Amino acid sequence: MNQATEQFRAIAKAAIDDCLEQDPVGATWLGDHRFDARLPDYSAEAIATFEEKIDQHLTALDAVDDVELLTEDLVDLEILRAHLLKVQFDLTQVQEHKWNPMVWNPGTALHLLESRDFAPRDERRRNLESRAEHIPGFLEQARATLKDMSAIHVETAIAQLQGTLALVDSLNLDQQISDSVSEQIDWLTDGLPLATRSPRLGPELYAGILWHALDDSTDVETLYATAHDHLGLVGDRMRKIAIEYLAHLKIESVGDPVREALDHIATTNVVTNENVLDHVRSAVASARAFTIEHNIVTVPEIDTEVIEMPEIHRGVAVAYCDAPGPLERASVPTFVAVAPTPDDWTPERVLSFYREYNAVQIHDLTIHEAIPGHVLQLAVGNSGTGQSDTRRFGFSGAFVEGWAVYSEEVMINAGYSPQANLASSLAIRLQQLKMQMRMIINTILDIGVHSKDMSEHQAMDLMMQRGYQEEGEAAGKWRRALLTSGQLPTYFVGYLAVKGLAEDLKVMHPDWSLQQIHDLLLSFGSPAPRHVRELVGL
Repeated sequence: MNQATEQFRAIAKAAIDDCLEQDPVGATWLGDHRFDARLPDYSAEAIATFEEKIDQHLTALDAVDDVELLTEDLVDLEILRAHLLKVQFDLTQVQEHKWNPMVWNPGTALHLLESRDFAPRDERRRNLESRAEHIPGFLEQARATLKDMSAIHVETAIAQLQGTLALVDSLNLDQQISDSVSEQIDWLTDGLPLATRSPRLGPELYAGILWHALDDSTDVETLYATAHDHLGLVGDRMRKIAIEYLAHLKIESVGDPVREALDHIATTNVVTNENVLDHVRSAVASARAFTIEHNIVTVPEIDTEVIEMPEIHRGVAVAYCDAPGPLERASVPTFVAVAPTPDDWTPERVLSFYREYNAVQIHDLTIHEAIPGHVLQLAVGNSGTGQSDTRRFGFSGAFVEGWAVYSEEVMINAGYSPQANLASSLAIRLQQLKMQMRMIINTILDIGVHSKDMSEHQAMDLMMQRGYQEEGEAAGKWRRALLTSGQLPTYFVGYLAVKGLAEDLKVMHPDWSLQQIHDLLLSFGSPAPRHVRELVGL
């Protein structure tokens, strides 16, 4: 190992340690448990100290003679630099801790210690109680820090804190902890009439957020135009498949064939709260068997459990992947969390939810969330001996989501179908294209909300008319676009990048099988696609 390599790896270790210590809840989620007894410190003094450390680490990275580094270390250096620049931007420009009360919800800090057996229960309980003891002071700090808030962030924070209050009560913690959460809810409720900040970030700030979220050179306007182009292409494919589906079933179309076909699929593939878990378990097994039989990608043994989703996480999607963090060393399972709908939903809202997530759509969603999507990709990425801690720490959401979306397309192109007949094959093809349409609209929505003053009416019309989404799904996505920024485009940008990587590798290695190409793509962990391109020699 040469001097430059030693220098870089020492800087990387110090920088990652500082980042994990500053964000102890994020560290727990990632799988580093040195700081499990702590909550974050968002005081002005702590933030200023951390900013200074980030500056020092960036300066140290600039001093490394990167010409002397091997490709793997050079990629890691760029991953670390990108992450530190994002942290710096968040601290100095976004400053979310000053205006977003959702940042100050301690519920996740407790839930992470309770939900997975990465350490003996007594040890996790001690850390949980230590974190809980810090909650009153943490929330007092929140009330001193939060000044200019938006109504939608306050409303959502209140709802989420109600879930935290229920969690605190279920954990039999000191009454003082429960009282402090109740006090925070009351404070936010009293402040709601004064929460007049716009949740829209504006073009300048949003451009920076998007650049850092994607770790990609695509600018906002180019991405916006690309998304609109793809919207038309996918819409044309949906219409073609819908016409074929209706014709095969001898259903005469009297209006929009896509809407008619989707309506028929939803009404003939009904899911209920009583059978949703069974549907997902069956889809996981089916997708796994197909992936192996058709040599899509190598499928390792993965400890996977299909579980009922916690109440506080329900109502967004019917299922999600809850994988161990990339820094986790303990042998713990991956959860596929499946949602019956929240108990307080009306029958009409439940019906709408399961029209969106019907039994055919569940198969496509399971490919995305389980195999060969998130469950497989994250398991391979986390278990690979070649991944450095830098690459595990600086994983890319664009690659993770891009692979999952790409895997949906690959599976359907290979002939995956819930049932062995043409109607079922056409139905899942249409549902997969609908999911692609949703992915593209997510990008347009995120840009439109934060950079182009898109109205709620325009957004709902785009999602429900152009994207064929149920009203509840569209309304939830509108709220998500107002509450977040930069994450929704990761699906589309990541999909284009991962698909491009696979296609370019096929040109470079025309004799390779699809499995060989996919195994190589997943062997590097989850770095941003631009880094995978360098690692494979493209």
